Amino acid sequence: MRKHLNTLFVTTQGAYLSKEGETVAVKVNGKTLAQFPIHTLGGIVCFGQVSCSPFLMGFCAQRDVSISFLTEYGRYLAKVQGPVSGNVLLRREQYRRADESDSSSEIARSLIIAKIANCRTILQRAVRDHGARLDADSVQKAADELAALLKSLRDTHLAMDSIRGLEGRAGHVYFSVFDHLITAQKTDFVFNGRSRRPPLDPVNALLSFFYTLLCHDISSALESVGLDPAVGFFHQDRPGRPSLALDLMEEFRPFLVDRLILSLINRSQVTRKGFTISESGAVRMSDDTRKAALTVYQTRKQEEITHPFLGEKMPLGLFFFTQALLLARHLRGDLDGYPPVIIK
Repeated sequence: MRKHLNTLFVTTQGAYLSKEGETVAVKVNGKTLAQFPIHTLGGIVCFGQVSCSPFLMGFCAQRDVSISFLTEYGRYLAKVQGPVSGNVLLRREQYRRADESDSSSEIARSLIIAKIANCRTILQRAVRDHGARLDADSVQKAADELAALLKSLRDTHLAMDSIRGLEGRAGHVYFSVFDHLITAQKTDFVFNGRSRRPPLDPVNALLSFFYTLLCHDISSALESVGLDPAVGFFHQDRPGRPSLALDLMEEFRPFLVDRLILSLINRSQVTRKGFTISESGAVRMSDDTRKAALTVYQTRKQEEITHPFLGEKMPLGLFFFTQALLLARHLRGDLDGYPPVIIK
């Protein structure tokens, strides 16, 4: 079984990454701050003014360690990676299935069932654990509506437009009560709905930031098994868009990112002073808040839980690779369907 490897996040502005033996050295003003053995890394993510030596880029490419570049505030810019791996026949099958409406709908339906089921679990847990501190009736009503949408998705002959319609309705229902799930720092963290470009409040800033990290991790997992992250089944193809990574993100968003953000706020691990508002109205995280968020994200990925399909206990960060592998097996014909992650 593949090992869970860490992602190296570099947020120190002016940092320079270079190759030193079998390690990645992080330097600032010529002084080495840290060194990381290459075999312990699954990827490197650079925020803002962070540069890398050409020798390190080549070294990482040989060792299948991708290097991603984001703005200081977490917006994706570009990625450096080695030659495409995997069987060309697998990718050809992926492209063929993506062009077939029935095959695409089948995979998309599985993904959206998992997403809605996991969203419903988040709401039910909130009612169970914090019912006295929130509007339990509204949250339970939303959970019941998600259950009704899940019943509609049982129809195996649903067209893609119908699946997208049900997913859109589920997203509206879920986020309409998301603010109720925030039980601490209520005046500082108010959520009135999703705002993406730019995020207009601290909650949306956290959502967008963590979704970017999740997309990076899933894209790397897909590439590692030979799939093309750009060609999806639910999300439509668009230049520069990692559609397949966005597809697989759907099942992970609720229980990995959304739940993590709620914990950060409700446990006061982030505070309002860690966010600033730019002239454009965009809300951005401070360096300290971003570092705290990255630490919590890494810690969460190292937590071990039992995979619902395989029945094996493994780090949550390994689920990305496992799901990519299961999707590849389905496309090859080894599995009758794609088994998404549904957390109870």
